[in-house]
Formats: sequence, C-alpha cells, structure tokens
Amino acid sequence: MPRYDGLLSPLARFLPTARLRPGATGRARRPVKRIVVFGRYPNPSSDYYFAARLAAEGMPPHAFVDVRERDLSSLDADGTFVVICRYASASVLDWIEAKYSRLAGVGLFLDDDIPAVITGRDAPLAYRFLLFLRALLPLRRLNRHLDIVWASTPQLADRLALAGARVLLPAPPGGLWNASDRTQNATRGTVLIAYHATGVHVEEHRFLKPIIQEVLALRPGTEFEVFGSPKVENVWRGMERVMLRRPVSWTEYSSEMLATHIDIMLVPLAPSSVNDCRSPTKRIDVARAGAAGVFSISPAYGPPDVDAEILLPYDRVVWRDAILTLIDDPARRAAAAAATRARVAAMTRAASEGLDLS
Repeated sequence: MPRYDGLLSPLARFLPTARLRPGATGRARRPVKRIVVFGRYPNPSSDYYFAARLAAEGMPPHAFVDVRERDLSSLDADGTFVVICRYASASVLDWIEAKYSRLAGVGLFLDDDIPAVITGRDAPLAYRFLLFLRALLPLRRLNRHLDIVWASTPQLADRLALAGARVLLPAPPGGLWNASDRTQNATRGTVLIAYHATGVHVEEHRFLKPIIQEVLALRPGTEFEVFGSPKVENVWRGMERVMLRRPVSWTEYSSEMLATHIDIMLVPLAPSSVNDCRSPTKRIDVARAGAAGVFSISPAYGPPDVDAEILLPYDRVVWRDAILTLIDDPARRAAAAAATRARVAAMTRAASEGLDLS
C-alpha cells in the first residue's frame, strides 16, 4: 500500500526535538503545590488530555494560561509544575528561566509528530510556520529545563525515545462529548454523512471524493457535510448535496456538535509517517456527534475488535460498501455509535487517576 509522506520528510531529522534536561528523572523535582498548563487557548489538546485529569480528586490546584499572555508576573512559581501543551512563547520561556529554581518541574506534551507535519506536503504553509515558531524553535531553550515529556501515542513516544517520553492517552471530560438530548434532529428525513478534518488531511479528502460521489448517486436520501480549509475546497466545490464548511473555532465546533446529530462520521487515515502517530481523539468527536463512525485500520484506531465499531482498510470500494450498508441499516448505525461511545466513556473514566508527576 502506498504511503503519503512528504517529499521533504528526511529533513525532519534536522529539526529541533524534545530532550530531557541533564539529570532529569522523568518526574517532578519537588512536591507539587499547583499545576499551570501553558497553551494556545481554546484548543482540544488541553481539553482532551488535561482538563479531566487535573480536575480529578486529590490533584493540586491548576490553571490554564495562554502562551500569548505577555505579563506572567501574577503567576506564583513556588512549587508550581509547568506543563507546556504543544506550544510555548518567549514570555513563557522567560518566565520559566527566571523562576526555575522555585518550580516543582517542567513538562512538555506533544500529540503530533511535528517535524513530520512541517516537512510533509499537506499542511498549509502558515500552519507549518506556526508549528516551527511555537512548537519547535522554543525547544532550544525549553530542553534545558524539561523533567517530563508526554506523548499521545506509543508510536509518537518511540519517535521521542531520546526524551524518554511517557504515553499520555486522551481522557476527555464527559461533558465535552456526552450529549443527552438530540431531539431537534429526530425528524430529519435524510441521512447525514460527515467528514470533519483540517487542511493537513488533503490526501484523505481526495480519497473520499469518489466514494461520496458514488454514495450520493446511489442513495438520493443522503447529504454530506465536510469541513475544509481553502486548500481542499476545490476537491468538493460544485457537488450537489455537499455542504462545504470552513473550519470554526474549537469552542464553536464542540458546542455545535453537542447540539446536533450526524448519522455517519468518516475517519479515514492515509498511510503516512504523520498518521502513524495520530491519537484516537476522533473517536471523541464521533461520540459527541452521536454518529456511527467509520475508522481506518491504523495505529490510532487499531484492527477490528469484537464490538460493533467499524474499522476498515484504506480501500475505496470497501469504504463505499460500508457506508451504503450503514445508510440502509439504522440498527447497524446505532450499534456502531454505541460501541464508539463505550470506548470514549472508558477514556473519560481513566481521567479519575489524575496526572502522574511522580
């Protein structure tokens, strides 16, 4: 099966990478009085990996602070454990360096193979520049202080082996995905299929287009909703019964999906170096939308299991036939949706263990 790695991907090895400071033990340096998570807010990474864990019983007080804040003088450094969630800034690095002797420790969380994204071919140039400026360049200063590195998957942890990365799996708050009332959609006469992805998944948009063309032609009572950046708009423009939407903010997206219902949600992953490190967070999005998910067999989602969740090889005919089956079989859709919700519920239960800094 072909892989869709970027032509420049060998250059990834020359980009900055996370490393623990000399003498680091992979745990906090002193007792932790509070935790501060720096990131670009709002964002799903902090919600999916830290919000529920830090709210668990027995965890110290915590705060989420935007890296774009320039004045951090009000933050108490004494006994504070700092978590960098993907991104840092000059003001954050200055604060860490000035307060380092009083901190309980510094950790970094990564949920993408960022060098591979930057040197790959799909991500928009502006996004690659943001990743380099806010995620990679800060490592030249941050690595001097890192006590812990977390990775979102075992595959990503392997790539961060020099940093001794721990695996931190998603554990979302229940309120972020578990909607109790979707009655506003109960009378909709069509079957709504959706693909919600960013501009870093150009190959997957191209994979789905002929599938959706066939499905819509064979099943007139269906509609397709796709989120696409300008980079992928041409893939879908002009197709009937296709609702092409621009991406919205994380807050707007999560709130909207809690209040709506999607019948079938597609989660294809092209074989690639970047996708090999993806985490299974799209399961959370599928559960939030009340949908039956169709997932790629992949390191992120695994092989088919004994439950009713649908995992498929990256093959257009197989995907087309599975989607047609789901359109025709509401009971099969309900079973698949329930299976994914059960898996996401297990993620949420895992958050009760808190964030291990020892």
